Amino acid sequence: MDATENRCSLAFKQIARVTNSALPVKKMLNLVAASAAGALQAAGCAVMLLNPQKEYLDIIGASGLSDVYLRKGALNARKSYPDILDGKIVAVDDILTDKRTQYPGHAAQENLKSLLGAPIVQKGEVIGEIRIYTRSKRRFKPHEKDFISTVADIIALTLEKIELYQYLNTHHQSNLTQQKKLTSFSDLPLTPIRPTSFGHPSEAEFARLLDFYQVEWLYEPRSFPLSSQDDRITEMFTPDFYLPEIDLYIELTTARQSLITGKNHKVRMLKELYPDISIKLLNKGDYLKLFAKYGFIPLGENKMTGVQRILFSKTQLQRRVKSLAKQISGDYQGQELVLVGILKGVVCFMSDLMLNISIPVMLDFMAISTPADKSDALIRILKDLDTGIENKHVLMVEDIVDTGMTLNYVLNYLSARQPASLKVCTLLDKRARRLIDVHLDYVGYEIRDEFVVGYGLDMAGKYRNLPFIAVLE
Repeated sequence: MDATENRCSLAFKQIARVTNSALPVKKMLNLVAASAAGALQAAGCAVMLLNPQKEYLDIIGASGLSDVYLRKGALNARKSYPDILDGKIVAVDDILTDKRTQYPGHAAQENLKSLLGAPIVQKGEVIGEIRIYTRSKRRFKPHEKDFISTVADIIALTLEKIELYQYLNTHHQSNLTQQKKLTSFSDLPLTPIRPTSFGHPSEAEFARLLDFYQVEWLYEPRSFPLSSQDDRITEMFTPDFYLPEIDLYIELTTARQSLITGKNHKVRMLKELYPDISIKLLNKGDYLKLFAKYGFIPLGENKMTGVQRILFSKTQLQRRVKSLAKQISGDYQGQELVLVGILKGVVCFMSDLMLNISIPVMLDFMAISTPADKSDALIRILKDLDTGIENKHVLMVEDIVDTGMTLNYVLNYLSARQPASLKVCTLLDKRARRLIDVHLDYVGYEIRDEFVVGYGLDMAGKYRNLPFIAVLE
């Protein structure tokens, strides 16, 4: 056994002892990172988890790396060595020249030369990664890659154990007997660990509010140097939150005037030194105003009465609509397309979909009604199409499909007009309520059997103007 293999063997013993301890998660992972870096004689190591939206990496454990480097900014999972998230072990001989390096300037300041990264996989899904950094250029050997991959597997098992512990501790004792009926650990409805511990209750409250409205957030992802002396940083400022969707940093304030004054001073300095950075200083009364400005929640009385939770945020909806529009544009390239919608619920979806389709389209609407007296007919046409669809390609656009009875009726009605083709695009598919199995060609989201409102969907004529889709209590 050579020296490296001996160090790896000792590191495994240390890591096993640490991960089987009762230490807090962050301290446990810091020690794991230290053992991994020591085994490979590396400058440092970082353990990262994907945020809930799987777009950014949060550092939850590290060793050997300066706070300035760890706080350099949000790591975009799709830009910073994305091959790791595809389940591959990535070895980088020269960090500074590799195009996948997101912050080469900070790597140069830290004097980092090479990198070895491995995915953290849980139940077949990549949930994060571990990275080793060296201060000399290095070609990593196969046994070193095997070592870091095994450490990643140990971290995955450790996080799974912690999730199980958290799950059992959050349920009443009377429910524990029910857990014995589960056939495997994968049956447990676990909640991913949030890699954050908040410095103040107001921060935890703000994070819960962001989660409720499905707003992406990172906690203290970057520190900004404000002053230095003799090439040493003497003052730094770390904003509390970063909201990637709107590229905005948030610093929260309290009622204590001395703290507000100090934070105001730092925010002003940051704006002067970093004019491209957007930052806001918020007190508790500013929360809803911020959400209203960026379309997450409308102001006004009783607008949110009865809303239990947000199912899809405004940003999530726009991303999915753009994806559907791109697919539709490709499928109908070079053809004449007619979009047909049923009033009124489809208006928001239809409008956004039409604006994002890159080929010429025609637009038409129908209005239908289900009479109270069903002895006559289930559905009546209140407004028919204004244009003919014979020999034209028709795309039926729906806000939601549940039983399929209405859609089946309308499709049969339109088929009699002899269109060249007739397909269906729906934003929501409530398959649990399906009575007639109609074929759906384009689906935004499949949802459970819950009553949803917003983005055109209503309850007794209300909630249509919500910019998100929510579940009613």
